[in-house]
Amino acid sequence: MARVTAPTLVEAARGTLVRGAIDDRTRWFGRRVVELLDIELDASGAELVPDRAVIYMSNHQSHLDIPVLYATLPSPTIRMLAKAELFRIPLWGQGLRAAEFVEVDRGNHGRAMGSIQQAEQLLRDGVSIYLAPEGTRSKDGRIGPLKKGGFHLALATGAPIVPVAIRGTINILPRGGRVMRTGQPVSVVIGRPLDVVGCDIATLMTQVVEFLVSNVENNTGMSA
Repeated sequence: MARVTAPTLVEAARGTLVRGAIDDRTRWFGRRVVELLDIELDASGAELVPDRAVIYMSNHQSHLDIPVLYATLPSPTIRMLAKAELFRIPLWGQGLRAAEFVEVDRGNHGRAMGSIQQAEQLLRDGVSIYLAPEGTRSKDGRIGPLKKGGFHLALATGAPIVPVAIRGTINILPRGGRVMRTGQPVSVVIGRPLDVVGCDIATLMTQVVEFLVSNVENNTGMSA
């Protein structure tokens, strides 16, 4: 994390920070975490993602979801919607802001709307957005209720939603866990993009839930 944050802050202070540098560092971070934890990573569906900005939506099993996704998702530039608590960590939070990650404060409606507007601008600039619509990590691997914010974002911008199913990171570092296990299998399944034009939120939420349940809860090939 320090090797990602430190140069980002230095370049931001100098006014030389560019998106491409962030892209390189986040991908390096993802691949390095997979390597250090000896994760048996199986990823599929990257060829389904269009050559345009999209909104990735995945289930949320562990803090390890983020590096695993940066190691697997094909879009060249991806920024994440993240809870406000992460931005309060000294230096790390400053680095996230400088890198155009989007702070979401669910307790403040005005700031939450500002976050959506920031994400809309990134999408229009060609930056793909990642978010976990459950809003929190699952305790048992099952899919929880989805929040509507990301779906509003998709309808406002017309950006396709790409559902992503993650399975196995909960076995490396579950919610509340402090010790990471190595050598665990992890599956990432990238689904077909969902065209949001002419759709309503209820329909899109149902499609995402069905994809996640089918590829996480109903997949018996790997323990949750």
